[in-house]
Amino acid sequence: MKHKKRLKLYATSLAALTLLAACGTDSGNDSADANSNMDSATTGTNGDKTLDVQFDVEVASMDPQIGTDGASFEVISSIIEGLYQLDSSGDPVLGMAESAEMSEDGLTYTFKLRDASWTNGDPVTADDFVYAWRRLADPDTGSEYAYIMGIAGVENAGDVIDGTADPDQLGVTALDDKTLEVKLSNPVPYFESLMAFISFFPMNQAFMEEVGDDYGTSADTLIANGAFKVEAYEPLTTSIKLVKNEDYYDAENVAIDALNFQVIKDSQQTMLSYQNGDIDVVALAGEQVDLFKDDPEFVNIQDGFVWYISPNTMVEGLDNANLRKAIATSIDKESIVNTALKDGSKPANYIVPVDLANGPDGEDFRSTTGTYLEYDPEAAVALFEEAKDELAAEEFTFSMLVEDTESAVNVSQMLKSQIEENLEGVTIEIEQMPKKTRLDRMKSKDYDLGLTRWGPDYADPMTYLDLWVTDGSNNDGSWTNAEYDELIFSSQNGELSLDKEARWEALKEAEQIILDDASVLPVYQKGSAVMIKSNVSGVDFHSVGVPRVFKNATID
Repeated sequence: MKHKKRLKLYATSLAALTLLAACGTDSGNDSADANSNMDSATTGTNGDKTLDVQFDVEVASMDPQIGTDGASFEVISSIIEGLYQLDSSGDPVLGMAESAEMSEDGLTYTFKLRDASWTNGDPVTADDFVYAWRRLADPDTGSEYAYIMGIAGVENAGDVIDGTADPDQLGVTALDDKTLEVKLSNPVPYFESLMAFISFFPMNQAFMEEVGDDYGTSADTLIANGAFKVEAYEPLTTSIKLVKNEDYYDAENVAIDALNFQVIKDSQQTMLSYQNGDIDVVALAGEQVDLFKDDPEFVNIQDGFVWYISPNTMVEGLDNANLRKAIATSIDKESIVNTALKDGSKPANYIVPVDLANGPDGEDFRSTTGTYLEYDPEAAVALFEEAKDELAAEEFTFSMLVEDTESAVNVSQMLKSQIEENLEGVTIEIEQMPKKTRLDRMKSKDYDLGLTRWGPDYADPMTYLDLWVTDGSNNDGSWTNAEYDELIFSSQNGELSLDKEARWEALKEAEQIILDDASVLPVYQKGSAVMIKSNVSGVDFHSVGVPRVFKNATID
């Protein structure tokens, strides 16, 4: 074994916020007065402390190697813990790992696991991580996040993912029950941050094999090693109940007894539930932001999510770059964030968000590179005229897939209006559907335009830019560009990966290529307008990875 040094945890440029809201209502404030009954973050009839949290979409999957959306991440991270977890500032700290060592060359990590157990009574072992990681990378699993094993630099990940090597060739080994060794093909500066991401969470092989394909279909087919365990759950249900896991190694520092997630899509119903004391944490939308922005329980948070339109480049018309650019520059993003959202969202003339990561120069990626596809209706018309000549057509009709949340529907209606007004001859037909249906349609390429989003999994521009490599699992629009692919692959584990400054410049160039070709049409970087009861504190908000973490929440 190579000479090792103690691994130091470091800040990872995560633009994260911690909410420690303990303010009371101000009887002199009309809005606060109206909501003075909102201090009942639930203490149950038996004296238990239950935190009720609103979702505006259903949880798509409870499987850590399959889940891809923020709602799923929040529930999964409440019941399963990986080698690391994120602290209140968004920095990686040890979780299931009791200690971590890194070799001098940065290519070997050795983790010692703490004494912890699964809810079926089995101890958490190094084999749980080996099993889960091999399962993630195995093409037979069909995980959309399989590629992230390569992003982490794990040895032989690429060959396992593409099926040219067996999963047991992956560079992860259980040296004994409590010692996990990970070998990398190249140093990865954000490796610890990735280890807090759900795809790398462990799974108990015996339990998985016992329940088989039924995993995650009920409370009885779910297992936990984290702060909470599942008491009630059905797929795509409107309510999920978690209770404190008394066998969790850090249970004495978990202050709440239960955690309820409730799906409420209608904003008026959401606020009615909040005012009635049925929900403790809710997201606001549209006009509600103006109504409640002066309330002491109102909080504005900048997210890392970027919402964008994904054009299917295999669809006739959308295979034309000028038509895609015409659509992109016909969108008044400032109007959208100020009218449809009002939640602190920002117009996005980029795909890599603000405050994601700093480069070798210490500067934020966004502050040292350009902006693209800005609103310019005159340029949009000129581009549209070129596109019509190239396509020998005058009129175009495209459907746009939109999930059935209030904010997404509101945004899509403004997009339709703006595009049709600025580009006479283009018709947009909106198709509303549950998020999971939208995701499935886009994955199967059964769409024209899709209003979608991506949130950062780790603090590096690559968490966005590798989405659009040729045949990538998240490249729903089937865009392809050889120069772009080369920049991304070299920056991941090729020559550029060994030169921090050159890699950073290559990532800027890659963003320019993809947006100059309008293969994605960015709309806005998400902000969140949130109401949290004044007697609730310790809900951690993160712009990278899991959006919200509830382990440290308290109810006074």
